Amino acid sequence: MNAEAHPNYAKRRERVFLVLSGIFLGTLALLNVLGISRFVDLSFNVLGVQIPMVVAVGVLPYPITFLCTDLISELFGEKKARDMVWVGLLLNGWVIFLLWLGGALPGFEALDPNSGEIALDEAGRMPVFYEVRELAFGAVAASMMAYLAAQFCDVRLFHFWKKLTDGKHLWLRNNASTMVSQIVDTTAVIMITHFYANALPVVAGEPIWPQLFVFIASGYVFKLVVAAADTGPVYLAVKYLRPYLGLQGTEEVGHGGTDPAAS
Repeated sequence: MNAEAHPNYAKRRERVFLVLSGIFLGTLALLNVLGISRFVDLSFNVLGVQIPMVVAVGVLPYPITFLCTDLISELFGEKKARDMVWVGLLLNGWVIFLLWLGGALPGFEALDPNSGEIALDEAGRMPVFYEVRELAFGAVAASMMAYLAAQFCDVRLFHFWKKLTDGKHLWLRNNASTMVSQIVDTTAVIMITHFYANALPVVAGEPIWPQLFVFIASGYVFKLVVAAADTGPVYLAVKYLRPYLGLQGTEEVGHGGTDPAAS
């Protein structure tokens, strides 16, 4: 038999897992650096009523991480998805360490002769790196706590629905797990970012809870729309990847998915 009759599924599985985990971890690192460095106004009008939607730029790529965990959960199983979540947590710590190290090492910035700290410019601002670092510290501190709760919630609920439906209705577990986990994530991030990092652009003098609700609702609705939109791509990806990985039915790699080339 030629090589095409028995493709090397082990290499294919390794390659697909590396691509999905690479996208997941790369996106996670990027969104933590971008974090709350800028907020975008996605407000829209419905029948003459202005619907506020204010979203941090770090939120924009975040739904991609749930797409990756859903695909890994579906194709490689819950353990692989959980392992990737833990690696993501370590990556958060690595980002924090690099940001700290970059500011701790001596540089060429002017120092305040009185305090010995980095001097502010004429506009009263710190050098760009230190502004980014300060915002990233607040964003990562918030996201690390919310991240664990949301990602594990997503992985656990995904497999709960998978077992409940006997592997059927991918659209249900893809959307249901993400919708619940995004509530956990969005609420935790907003609360921690405000009360711990004090980094949300809230209006002083106005009631805080309505403002926090707008941030939570905005982030959640945005993620919900993206989660619904990725149902089609998830179905297409799973439909293509199952035969490519040598899986049949609802098999997962390592749980019923065998490599014919290895036999």
